[in-house]
Amino acid sequence: MTGCLRYLFRSLVLGLAACAVASSASVAEELIHYDSNTKEFWEHPPADWFMGDETQAQKGLDYRLTAGPATGISGAALQDNLRKIKLPPGFHIGVYAEHVLSARQMAWGDKGTLFVGSFGLGTVYAITDHDGRKEVKTILKGLKMPTGIGFRDHTLYVADIDRLLAYPDAEENLDHMPQPKVVYNDMPPYVPHGWKYIAFDKPGWIYMAFGPPCNECMPPVSTSQLRHINPANGEAEIVSLGLRNSVGGDVDPRTGDYWFAQNARDWLGDNAPDDTLHHVTRIGQHFGYPYCHAGTIPDPVFNMGHKCSEFSQPVFRLGPHVAPLGMKFYTGGQFPPSYKNNILLAEHGSWNRHEYRGGRVVRLIVSPDGSSVRQEVLASGWIQGANKYIGRPADVIVAKDGSVLVADDFSGAIYRISYGR
Repeated sequence: MTGCLRYLFRSLVLGLAACAVASSASVAEELIHYDSNTKEFWEHPPADWFMGDETQAQKGLDYRLTAGPATGISGAALQDNLRKIKLPPGFHIGVYAEHVLSARQMAWGDKGTLFVGSFGLGTVYAITDHDGRKEVKTILKGLKMPTGIGFRDHTLYVADIDRLLAYPDAEENLDHMPQPKVVYNDMPPYVPHGWKYIAFDKPGWIYMAFGPPCNECMPPVSTSQLRHINPANGEAEIVSLGLRNSVGGDVDPRTGDYWFAQNARDWLGDNAPDDTLHHVTRIGQHFGYPYCHAGTIPDPVFNMGHKCSEFSQPVFRLGPHVAPLGMKFYTGGQFPPSYKNNILLAEHGSWNRHEYRGGRVVRLIVSPDGSSVRQEVLASGWIQGANKYIGRPADVIVAKDGSVLVADDFSGAIYRISYGR
């Protein structure tokens, strides 16, 4: 090879190497990253704040790709979707109500009104039954994120990011809702993971989880915790720490203990970490966030030398990215006796995973002390193929007749699961 050719060859090799390095740097620069440890981020998050820890292995996964139709799914299309749902022998599923857009937590009024919160629309619905015909009425508008609702002593409670509102005699005033009373507002204003879920204990206090405003960060001291709130006078106590994103929990009718499900962090891979089920057994438990995930996985950035064994372990690992949301202990009498006091849990389904999981309602057979937990599937089929949703369960509630209603915020519908003829 002549000197001239050697020069040209060397120049070509160096040029290709430089292009490769530049291309690699470009790919790295394209990964979305935010500093989520600042008050500016918490108070003014970017619209895609949940993308802030994107990795090359999971690049392109986006929560917005799992959103349902803006107008929901109804009529024949909804009925066709329900034909794809699989249930155990003897169980049936049908439509309870349509056009309940972005439906989240449900609560029964004293007179049989079904109240339903919403995720992104700022609305609360009331569904009434008129000789079998369901009427869906929007009773509240313009709220921030009223996902969490409850009903007790003739009063509708709405958790709206930084306020717990009480609407007295709501069921008697569906056409003209009364002005709300703010019963608790020692709540941070952060929207990311700021949506709430309400669970009453027997004396009437409310359990409510406060999520951190990030995927993974050192959370503000007012978040990443479970609180126990007396809506009568605003008293509150911090029960547990180390929670990430819990938007589902219930009180065990056998013991009075609070159980909750938790969405683990994103961007650690398709198969880790597991979402989890937890049992609160004492004041002061720490469930690991942000140091450890699913009881066994040290965080690659925020572990800070902690051992995962320092923290209260989950009683059950539900699987990676199944996204558990609303849950209830089954206290009805319609299902087979073996269902009594089982947890029924709505799995919203994945977004931070190439092949989605969840999108179903599962049954968790739990012992009162949490030493024994076993899972079975009650209803599945809302995920078709690897990553196509036809619905996303968001909450469950037991009806007076013992059937179970399921809220679907993808289709904007409420389903009814029944047993028997």
